[in-house]
Amino acid sequence: MLHDAALKVLGQTTSLVEKLQHIHDYLKRHHAFISRIAIALYDPSTDMVRTFIYSGEKTPLNHYHARLSGCYSLQQLAVQRKARLEQDLSVFNGSQHLHAQRIYAAGFRGSYTIPMIWGNELLGFLFFNSQQINAFDDFAIENMDVAGHLVTLMLYNERAQIKTLSATLKSALDLTHSRDPETGAHLERMSRYARLIARHCADAFHLDDHFIEHVFLFAPLHDLGKMAIPDKVLLKPGPLTEEEFNVMKTHSEAGLAMVDKLMENYGLSGLSHLSVLRNIVMHHHEAMDGSGYPSGLQGDAIPIEARIVTVADVFDALTSRRPYKEAWTNQQAFAQLQRLSGTKFDGRCVQALLDNAAEVAQIQASFNDNVFG
Repeated sequence: MLHDAALKVLGQTTSLVEKLQHIHDYLKRHHAFISRIAIALYDPSTDMVRTFIYSGEKTPLNHYHARLSGCYSLQQLAVQRKARLEQDLSVFNGSQHLHAQRIYAAGFRGSYTIPMIWGNELLGFLFFNSQQINAFDDFAIENMDVAGHLVTLMLYNERAQIKTLSATLKSALDLTHSRDPETGAHLERMSRYARLIARHCADAFHLDDHFIEHVFLFAPLHDLGKMAIPDKVLLKPGPLTEEEFNVMKTHSEAGLAMVDKLMENYGLSGLSHLSVLRNIVMHHHEAMDGSGYPSGLQGDAIPIEARIVTVADVFDALTSRRPYKEAWTNQQAFAQLQRLSGTKFDGRCVQALLDNAAEVAQIQASFNDNVFG
C-alpha cells in the first residue's frame, strides 16, 4: 500500500523556516505541549549567539544577540556537547540575562536545549519550549533528539550551499586575477555592518531574523560582477573616465547574470531568500534620488536589502585605506553619510549605523586589515 511519507516536504525546495514548521507540526501530533521551537546561530569569529528562526505562535526574542562567553549554561552545553532539560524554568527567575527573563515572561515554563554541532563546528543551539512544567517525558526527549539531528543537518546543508557559492566565486577571482583592491576583512566588516543596520531597522521595515541573516550571508557577494570588468578599469589607481565608468557600471547586471548561472549550475534554485542575493547584486549602486544605476530606482522602490548593503559598503570604503586614498575617521565617514542621507542613502539605514557607533568600533577591532584598512 502506498502512502505519503510524514516529512516528505523536507526533501522539497522549501525554506528552512517552512521545514522547521513542518517538523514542529509533526512533533505536536505526539507531544502537543511543544509550543515553540527556535534556532539561535553561533558566530565563532565574534563569539556571538543570535536569534535566527522559530516555529510557534509567538517568540519573546527577536533581533537578539549575546556573547556565548556571557551565557554560562549555553557555553557548558557547547563544551560538553550535551543537551539540557529544564522541567521548570522558574529556576531562572532571578537570572540577569535578558533572554531568560523574556522566555519566562512570555509564559514558557519548560525547555529542552540541544547544541547544534556538525563535526567539530558549533552551528548554534536548538530550543524546544513548553508552557507547562514537567511536560517533557522520555518519549518526547527521544523524538526531540532525532528532530535536533535532522534540523542540524538541514542548517548545515543550507550553510554549505552558500559556502560553496562563495568559495566558487573566490576561486574564480583568484584564477582570473580580476581582483578588486579590497581585502577579505572589508567583506567581513561590511557584511557585519549590514547585519547591524538590518537588525536596528527591523521593526521599521518589518524584517525577521531569517531575512537579516541572509542579508549578512549575501552581502559579501555584492560586487561579484566585477569579475567581468577588465583589469585596466577595475585596477586603475586614479579616477575613471566617463567611458571607463560606464564599463564599471555594467558589473551590477553582469553580477546578476552570474548569480542566475551559478544557481542553475549548482542546482541551488531552492536556496532561501535567493531574491535577497539577486537584489543586493543588482541594486547596491542605486540612489534614493534616482541617480544611481543600473535601473535608476528611487526611494522605497530600491529593495531594502540593497539600501542596507549600500550604506554598509560605502561606510567601510570611506573608513578603509586604499592604494589611492587614506582612511577617513569614523566621524568623518558618519558626517558624509549624513550629508547624503535622503538623497543617496536611506536615512533610516544611515541612522542605524550612527546610533551604534560602539558596535561599529567593535567590528573594526575584530576585523582589522594588516595592509589596507
